[in-house]
This record gives sequence, C-alpha cells and structure tokens, in this order.
Amino acid sequence: MKVIFVGSGPGDPELLTIKAERLLRGARCCIYAGSLVAETIVGLLPADAERHDSANLSLEQIVEIIKGAREREIDVVRLHSGDPSIYGAIGEQMARLDELGIAYEVVPGVSSFQAAAAALKIELTVPEISQTIILTRASGRTPLPEHQELERLARTRATLCIFLSIHKIEEIARVLAAEYGSDAPAAVVFHASRPDQLVIRGTLADIASQTRASGITKTALVIVGNAVARADRVSRLYDKSFTHGYREAET
Repeated sequence: MKVIFVGSGPGDPELLTIKAERLLRGARCCIYAGSLVAETIVGLLPADAERHDSANLSLEQIVEIIKGAREREIDVVRLHSGDPSIYGAIGEQMARLDELGIAYEVVPGVSSFQAAAAALKIELTVPEISQTIILTRASGRTPLPEHQELERLARTRATLCIFLSIHKIEEIARVLAAEYGSDAPAAVVFHASRPDQLVIRGTLADIASQTRASGITKTALVIVGNAVARADRVSRLYDKSFTHGYREAET
C-alpha cells in the first residue's frame, strides 16, 4: 500500500498528465482539496471510489483515513491542485507517513503560474528584461522569512508570480511600485485554464482597482514585471550568428 500525491494541474482536465489521469481513473480511495481541485477532475474517479474532501479535515484526520486504507491494503490518491510541490503542504504529510512507515510517491502537475502565463500569452523570461522568475506569496497567517518579504524580492526586478495573496492586492501594488515603478506591467489571472477564467491586465497603478471592480477575492495569481508587457526582444538562441552544440553559425 502507498500514498500517491498527485498534481491535478490548474483546472482544465486536458492539462492533467497521462499518469495523473490513469491514477484517478483507477483510484479506490482519494483525498482531494475540494475548495481548489476542479469538479471535472474529481469526476474522473470511479463511481465506487471513496472520496474524502480535505477542505475541512485536519492533518491527523487525513492520516487516519490513510491508516484505514493501509489496513485494507488499498492505495490512496492524495489529490492536490496545481503542482504538489508549490504551496501544497505535502511536507508535513510526508513526515507523518515516514513516521508510520507508509510508502509514498509524488506525481507532478502543471502549476497555475504556467497556466496564467499561457492565458496572458507571455514568456516569463524575456531576453535582457527578465531571466528570473520568483514564485512567492505575501505575508499573512503564514509569515514569510524576513529576507523573503516582497520589499526585498522587488529589488531583483524579476518576474514575480504571487500566489495566495489576491486579498492583499492593494498592499502588493503599493510595495512593488517602490522598486518597479507605478507604471510597471501587472496582471491578475483568476481560475487559469478553467471555463470561468478571467484575465485582468494593467499596471501597478491600477491593477488593484481593476481587481476589486471585478469581484475577484480568491484563487487568482498576480504576475508583475516587464515581461508581462510582451516586450519585442529577440532571443539569441535562434539568431543565425549564435552557435551551440547542435548548430554552427551561418556564413
């Protein structure tokens, strides 16, 4: 018996990995984040599969379900939104499984920051503008290490993908404007890849007011940086004078 942590992706069932879909369709017991995982993905479970919504469960309650599955010698699919390694709280679950001697594995998924970039039709790493992507969140009930506060990360002028923080959009815009400038491109993507996806484009000067006007209060990603503007910069990779291990320069 083992537990398989599965990334369900951003919401579009067609963005599931082949492995994730196979595991879901064959699952006998699934614990899923009901507040985050799309119903269409949960719907892939067999009709007779055990379903446990973890939205109202504590860690110990989740562990008890897993222990019960071990007694019956059936695997558990632990379904997380996006990719389990990003704000998935799987570390604490794996620590308990280690204590109990229960085997587990992780199946990665497409993250919402990737789906948001696709929705915006942008490249997050633009030559000479941004070659660094930072995945972060604003400080809140889960505090940030002091050296990772937004004020400090903003000094990099990297492309910032800010999770779990849409309720702090005014504060985010104000803090980042000090380094990026109030005219820096910014975007908010709600439910990236889902049928009700909503994309808001603006600058740090108006992204907060636009977001509030839209009514978005959760499950949205904030992306800030000059890469959001789709600057017309050409990568050297395909320049005819650029050589690498598979191509010689044109003469």
